[in-house]
Amino acid sequence: AAYKGFADCIRLLLFLDARRGRQDKEGCTPLHWAAIRSNLEACTVLVQAGKKEDLMVTDNGGLTPEQLASDKNHREVAIFLGNARRLSGKGCGGNNSFGQLSKLRLAPILWCSSLLLMVTYIQSVLMAPYLPRLTAGFGLLAWSGVFLASAGLVLFYRCSRKDPGYIRMNVHDLQNMKDDEPLLKIERNNPALLAGNWSQLCVTCKIVRPLRAKHCSICNRCVEQFDHHCPWVSNCIGKKNKWDFFLFLVLEVSAMLITGGVTITRILTDPMAPSSFLQWMNHAGIHHISAISFLIMDFLLFFGVASLTAVQASQISQNITTNEMANVMRYSYLRGAGGLFKNPYDHGCRKNCTDFLFKGYNEDVEACEDIEHSKGIGVAQMLRNLKLQNGDSQSRKQKWPSCYKCQF
Repeated sequence: AAYKGFADCIRLLLFLDARRGRQDKEGCTPLHWAAIRSNLEACTVLVQAGKKEDLMVTDNGGLTPEQLASDKNHREVAIFLGNARRLSGKGCGGNNSFGQLSKLRLAPILWCSSLLLMVTYIQSVLMAPYLPRLTAGFGLLAWSGVFLASAGLVLFYRCSRKDPGYIRMNVHDLQNMKDDEPLLKIERNNPALLAGNWSQLCVTCKIVRPLRAKHCSICNRCVEQFDHHCPWVSNCIGKKNKWDFFLFLVLEVSAMLITGGVTITRILTDPMAPSSFLQWMNHAGIHHISAISFLIMDFLLFFGVASLTAVQASQISQNITTNEMANVMRYSYLRGAGGLFKNPYDHGCRKNCTDFLFKGYNEDVEACEDIEHSKGIGVAQMLRNLKLQNGDSQSRKQKWPSCYKCQF
């Protein structure tokens, strides 16, 4: 299967616990044969299901799959295998910053940093000794920023600890399995397999995952409606915690906007500040250094978080995930008849937003199914009305002759 480039067959064999690292008489593994034949998709499936050691296995000639692809002038495959080797080698303990960042649990760092900024805002802006007391109305606005930031941290904790939508694994116990027991006893009647969608087989979790699900290499689990893995939250963002994640972003953006505006207002309205600009800068640097430091950090974070919030809001309005946007050319269900982009789950901005905000997620129901359902209801109602009209006309016909006779 690897030699011929049959990626779906490879998925099925790996799903059935085939030994991906087994060598033949020439010392070649399936990955070697896929590299020799320049079967990029087969290499991708084998690398995703394999380990670092699979990339370093040598044949009888002492060549790795990457070296074989390079010798055969299969440039694309050689580059892919080289990148996979470097990422697998550095991501777990090397110098690859993205790999290390993805695996680190940065939620406690972000939590403590947010608390530190909040305390700095309270002490250096709201309760600063060199600034006048807050009025009732302005004080309510100023403290609302603290309230929104605190509520955002609660949602941040929920998002980091909540199940993002993990799909239950179906690991087979081969030692205790009976000889006549089929390995696909649960999945053999799955509609996805019957339709030929073998790419939905997860060779790690041993399940047929839903269409919009994806296996997260960091969590090593399949996540329903997978959006992305966020190292700052230390969790995947999926179907069950995307609502918490989005509301956390909205609250934090609102809090940063309010606290930034309040800080600027408090510094500019300092009654002790001199009128000269240079003297005012010197005065602010001496008496309001903490407030200025908070303001710089606040605006640096604001632009990043606001951009992420805008992207998430746009995707929610279209009922599409970050993963789907990044792989729009790979996923066949996101392409229409002409090969152009078409999101089958887009029910319109209003329905997408209301379903997400009130239900907490969007159902995986294609828009055409809703249209057909509404059409079916409309046709049924039209037939029912037609029957009633026919019944009324028949009753009029039966009553017409008697009435006609009575008149004459």
